[in-house]
Amino acid sequence: MIKISIVEDHEQYRISLVKMIHENDKFSLIGVYASAEEAMVAMVKYPPDIAIVDIRLKNISGIDFILQTKSKIPQTQFLICSAYQNSEIVFDALKAGASGYIVKGDSSVEIQNAVIELHNGGAPMSSYIAKKVISSLHKTQEPNDFSLSDRELEVLALLSKGLAYKDISEKLFISVYTVKNHCQNIYKRMHVQNKIEAVNKYRNNH
Repeated sequence: MIKISIVEDHEQYRISLVKMIHENDKFSLIGVYASAEEAMVAMVKYPPDIAIVDIRLKNISGIDFILQTKSKIPQTQFLICSAYQNSEIVFDALKAGASGYIVKGDSSVEIQNAVIELHNGGAPMSSYIAKKVISSLHKTQEPNDFSLSDRELEVLALLSKGLAYKDISEKLFISVYTVKNHCQNIYKRMHVQNKIEAVNKYRNNH
């Protein structure tokens, strides 16, 4: 039996995942959580083989949940199940420790197969996600004046629009702590001391 837990804040979709898991006699559902905070406490006590995790949760995102939890339950594998298909978010989830990424438009059979594939040592991805990943890896990166990563450029662009750290974290589905880390890297690469200098330099080049 594959022990499974669900971390999903959307009630109707959570119910559909529960139903899907109960339909397969290879699965055993041991935990259903509506928030990352709830899952962090319970999953350390009752670690599943596989945790199906949404990205956009109410407070702590699914990505940050994996970052903070994976080291505590190394035997658990994390399968992202999200409506978000942005390449940067996919890479962030995989870098955080997710072993697979499927989308909410996938059928019950596809999700069940993804769980089994992950448990058997694979790295399941929805076909659309796999194409996005391959496309991003093959894409020629356009040089930029400051040698910033795509994510750092996103953060800088949002800073230039006057968004606060909290607003940026919500828009990019990352923690405020991660936003601040990106900002420190931006300042270092742009050879500036603070946000105002970085934004002014960015605007002068755009």
